[in-house]
Amino acid sequence: MNDWPERWSDDNRGNRYGRGSASAQPEGARVMRQVRRGPAAPPGQGYGGVPRQPSYVNGQGHGGYGDGAVRDDGYDSGYNTGQVYGGGGGSGGPGMRGPRPAPNWRRRIKLTAITLVTVLLVTTVATYFWADSKLNREVDLSKVIDRPEAGEGTNYLIVGSDSRAGMSAEEKKKLHTGSAEGKRTDSMMILHTGGNGPTLISLPRDSNVTIPSFRGSDSGKLYEATGRQVKLNAAYAEDGPELLVRTVEANTGLHIDHYVEIGFAGFANIVDAVGGVEMDIPQDIKDSKSGADFKKGKQTLNGEEALAFVRTRYALAGSDLDRTKNQQKFLSALANQVATPGTVLNPFKLYPTMGAGLDSLIVDKDMGLWDLASMFWAMKGVSGGEGKSMNMPISGNSANGNLQWDTAKVKTLVEQLKNDETVTVSDK
Repeated sequence: MNDWPERWSDDNRGNRYGRGSASAQPEGARVMRQVRRGPAAPPGQGYGGVPRQPSYVNGQGHGGYGDGAVRDDGYDSGYNTGQVYGGGGGSGGPGMRGPRPAPNWRRRIKLTAITLVTVLLVTTVATYFWADSKLNREVDLSKVIDRPEAGEGTNYLIVGSDSRAGMSAEEKKKLHTGSAEGKRTDSMMILHTGGNGPTLISLPRDSNVTIPSFRGSDSGKLYEATGRQVKLNAAYAEDGPELLVRTVEANTGLHIDHYVEIGFAGFANIVDAVGGVEMDIPQDIKDSKSGADFKKGKQTLNGEEALAFVRTRYALAGSDLDRTKNQQKFLSALANQVATPGTVLNPFKLYPTMGAGLDSLIVDKDMGLWDLASMFWAMKGVSGGEGKSMNMPISGNSANGNLQWDTAKVKTLVEQLKNDETVTVSDK
């Protein structure tokens, strides 16, 4: 009895095996095309004894077997021509990754350098605009009348005021500032910068000066000169920075290019922001009015101590003249501290220092960050021995008890500054 389906017999099956075969021979397993490794097999032979595998016709995926027969039953072997699904072949075959190239270190270093420079540039520009926006440009030097002609170099009028604006009662007590209303100048200096090194000249607050004609900074009213003689700091108390600049220019003949002012609280904050300033104090100092209590020798002063040091005069033999010298020394040391790499390159110190300083400075409307930086570098030069510091030459006391400038020496000093010459005048 024939169990095969109708119209099938041993005769029409031929020698094929596979599904439905009655042959005693088992169906041959479909063998996935081997991926060759090593030298290729000779034509017509399998690789390593493996029989020749089914071929593919016309890219249709219907396999013929070695006898040339083609199956037409729609069976899909699941394999394409020589490719293995799901991955690449063996070594050297299609889809295999070659050796990983060596890293291009020159390119990497170049890209890193470009990135760092870009970040630095963006940070610098952002810092500039941030700092520039914090400058208090409140002084209008265009209101100053009858000004002398500008000379060579740049002249800064640096003023330390006793302003207590924004200070609490506790801060006033701690800093020994008292509670006087308004504000006066506690120190005044002219800093000249040019081609022959910086020169820092203190103007004693008790200097005898003549108030010239001036235009009121707020009212715009013209006040004619009457020959009135007062202490220099009275000019500031009467009509602020503009009259002070007008008085200094009229009594010296020297053109002031920029104005910089700092109050008590701002001064102390800057000192604290830089971590204190080291000073070599030449003698024991004790002054209950300023709060100074120092022993002779090197020591680091914090903001409170620094303010007491620069304000002390009653404990000094030369009173205001000795105080101005201490102020010069300290401001130069402070500028030197601010300009060190430890401050400039340390953002955790630089930004607090800039914030404290810029918030508390009052400058003229034409003052830029570059001008301010030049001023600090010049003051650093004074402390480094590249420049000169002195008091305005004094000849004695005037009839009203104020300090009288030495007219001849002042004239020579001003001419040397105007011409940006080396200063040879002494304050002795």
